[in-house]
Amino acid sequence: MISGAMRRFNHAWFDQYKNWLEYSIKKDAAYCLCCYLFRDSNGKGGKTDALSNKGFSSWNKFSRLAEHVGQANSFHNNAVMKCENLMRQGQSIKHALHKQDDITKNECRIRLNASIDVSRYLLRQGLPFRGHDESETSANKRNFMELRKYTAEQNEAVSKVVLQNAPGNNQMVSSKIQKYIVHCFAEEVIKSIFEEIDHDVFCLLVDESADVSDKEQMAVVFWFVDKSGNVKERFISIIHVAETSSAYLKSAIDSLFAKLGLSIKMLRGQGYDSASNMKCEYKGLRSPILRENTSAYCVHCFAHQLQLVVVAVAKKHFEVGGFFDMISLLLNVVGASCKRKYKIKEDHRKMIEEDILDGKINT
Repeated sequence: MISGAMRRFNHAWFDQYKNWLEYSIKKDAAYCLCCYLFRDSNGKGGKTDALSNKGFSSWNKFSRLAEHVGQANSFHNNAVMKCENLMRQGQSIKHALHKQDDITKNECRIRLNASIDVSRYLLRQGLPFRGHDESETSANKRNFMELRKYTAEQNEAVSKVVLQNAPGNNQMVSSKIQKYIVHCFAEEVIKSIFEEIDHDVFCLLVDESADVSDKEQMAVVFWFVDKSGNVKERFISIIHVAETSSAYLKSAIDSLFAKLGLSIKMLRGQGYDSASNMKCEYKGLRSPILRENTSAYCVHCFAHQLQLVVVAVAKKHFEVGGFFDMISLLLNVVGASCKRKYKIKEDHRKMIEEDILDGKINT
């Protein structure tokens, strides 16, 4: 705002400096806007600090304004240039990048969607993603890369922005990207399971066993009744555990519940096998959970109960034990030879044909 003593300026002077000159009514002083904005950390800039720091109020000494402007490479002229560049938003790097961003974002979205579609198919079929050799010279880059290549060949829009047409640092095919997409799918599945539970009570099923790499793992399953009254059993997570003591397993479950935002108080049942670290009344996993929630009744795994029944019966009845021994021997003998398996299949086929001809089997 320009008023007061500034009106005493000669109009010619004012027209010359009005683009960068600002007036303070309170201090009755003029300031150089450009030098004020781009002065250094000490508040200094140019030959005259008054216009960029204290303010100019020597109204009878207009020549100092010209001294402040200085030569072509003066601090004031550099500050004016910086200010003009700042005001030209349409020519700024940010504006140019914004135009580029729309195209780049669209291409990136197509590449990401292609990777997501491939991941969805592989996850649905339970197929492995990666192979030992995914280099450019590899004849078979395994499922993920080969299926993505096939997808690009069938879709021209995808083909234009993937593989060799994509930037080297934005391929959307790295192992980290694949793992991140799989993790996102897992999060969506967990989210849908929680929608089925609908903040209601549920049961906890836990079992632990080693995988093919001899790592001890704990599988966690939820058992609940959905909104429609149907009993559902849903796999939630598989957790690597360094040891299988009840205290360590309880700590792993607490961490999982904290991550999922669940509470032990919502449990209405827990099911394990008969292992001492799981079902033991005093030292098993059931004990610390029951101490936190007395409503989490422990139920022995039905499948494991059936297995124990079969074992007990086989031990007490020699005929049953002999039957299972014969089955085991037969599987070992036949399974070790392709000729024997083929012979059994042929005998079985002939038996079926005879029964059909005799009318014993209807087709």
